[in-house]
Amino acid sequence: MPMPRSQQVCLDDTPYYHCVARCVRRAFLCGEDSSTGISYEHRRSWVEHRLLFLASIFSIDVCAYAVMSNHLHLVLQIDSERVKNWSVVEVLERWHKLHKGTTFTQQYLLGGALPAYVIALAEAAAETYRERLMDLSWFMKELNEPIARRANLEDECTGHFWEGRFKSQALLDEAALIACMAYVDLNPVRSGISDTPESSDFTSIKKRVAAFKENSQPKILYPFVGNPRQDMPNGLPFPLVDYLELVDLTGRIVRESKKGSIDASLLPILQRLNISSENWLCIATEFEARTGRVVGQELSIDQYCESHQRKRHRKSTQLLI
Repeated sequence: MPMPRSQQVCLDDTPYYHCVARCVRRAFLCGEDSSTGISYEHRRSWVEHRLLFLASIFSIDVCAYAVMSNHLHLVLQIDSERVKNWSVVEVLERWHKLHKGTTFTQQYLLGGALPAYVIALAEAAAETYRERLMDLSWFMKELNEPIARRANLEDECTGHFWEGRFKSQALLDEAALIACMAYVDLNPVRSGISDTPESSDFTSIKKRVAAFKENSQPKILYPFVGNPRQDMPNGLPFPLVDYLELVDLTGRIVRESKKGSIDASLLPILQRLNISSENWLCIATEFEARTGRVVGQELSIDQYCESHQRKRHRKSTQLLI
């Protein structure tokens, strides 16, 4: 039997979740319908813009996403601590970017002398909104419902756009998190609509690569902050260079059940981007310095891999002992 959403999301276990939403009947309502020749490709940009807009409002970060022709993949991180630090005014301002709120919340934001009951009602509403701004179901509702209404208006029809409620899957450890992110970022390659991850439209990895080539990270996406350490800033606990290489290597594996893969004859991703390992590592360490890391001795990619293998060997030896 289906499990209630409240039982599927437990922030004590993990803040990371993989969410999937599919169009009704898996029809081509977002991409190009090969049977009719009608293109709905522009709707994929609707989904992407709405998703990134919501990430700027909710206390929910986008780790990875891929907007496909008939479905949507998301890897989200719920930050339950950040939302607690928002003031009543900030909560109301954020919520009012989505909805009008109530008369009392509107009066509260205008400021000035207010009766005690207006203040009490506005603050009570703010606490309700605070809970919603860290709620996975509300995030997906605010994403899916406007897209459905806009698509139905364009098609001059009524009815379901999405086949049902979104599906969610808890990612309980770092291995599950990085594997799921790679799966999401490789969706366009596996489906045969893109040749490489960095050329995949409407994906998080394309945005990350484009920003990284300009020595930055996408502000709207949850950042990579390097390996776990003391005074760890908020972010994904992996170096970005390792993740991109993982995606590139994973995408080269040919699977009979999937249409596409990265051409084995293509250069590695760092060379395709015309960035040497040394320059890439320099940029990567600058990222980590900005997030508060004390940068130590810089290693080449080969040295880093050798160091990583030695650590794994020591761990396996300790387990045997």
